[in-house]
Amino acid sequence: MLKIENLHVSYGGIRALRGISLEVPDGKIVTLIGANGAGKSTMLRTITGLVKAESGSIRWNDHELLGQPTDRIIGTGIAMCPEGRRVFADLTVLENLKIGAYLRKDRAGIQEDLQSVYDLFPRLKERVWQMAGTLSGGEQQMLTVGRALMSRPQLLLLDEPSLGLAPLVVQDIFSIIKKINKQGTTLLLIEQNANMALRTADLAYVLETGNITMFGTGADLLADEKVKEAYLGKHKN
Repeated sequence: MLKIENLHVSYGGIRALRGISLEVPDGKIVTLIGANGAGKSTMLRTITGLVKAESGSIRWNDHELLGQPTDRIIGTGIAMCPEGRRVFADLTVLENLKIGAYLRKDRAGIQEDLQSVYDLFPRLKERVWQMAGTLSGGEQQMLTVGRALMSRPQLLLLDEPSLGLAPLVVQDIFSIIKKINKQGTTLLLIEQNANMALRTADLAYVLETGNITMFGTGADLLADEKVKEAYLGKHKN
């Protein structure tokens, strides 16, 4: 389980996170929704050690993560797909995927996981020798997720996986998120498409200006009138 308690993070004089607390139970999909600038990406970057916290606690399987270097945090079984489909444009699809396994030494397991990624994303197998920068936006997002899976994570952090994608591709991405979860991976999902996120998630939090303002099941928040008014208008079915 990932457990965050009373987490405070500031950029200069700006308070990005104001004492937030949340839990991500093993085997669940948990989503965090909120407007731009609410602090969602900051929280993911703090979990992975890319941003330093002022105070609080982030515990993963009873181990404190705050103060640990990013490579050590990744080595505990956490992987992140950053916002913006950040692939290595001048490397092939295969080279990008292998970078995701850079901390691993088990060659047989790496080959096994490559095949698992190809099973999830058949288009990546078709384009294995293609330069990542020439892929479509949807294919680059698949590659970003596949690269993260190559570290064999127990917890996958997804930052805006549907951003800028066509509606049909968004449906594909969320279908794959469910498949990844059914295979045993816990997911923490940051997503502006609140409708899709809440339909997919077991549990959900609302983050507003650095504060957690609501918590419940995905279904409960999907039906909540305040959430509908604030976050669901742009993504109604």
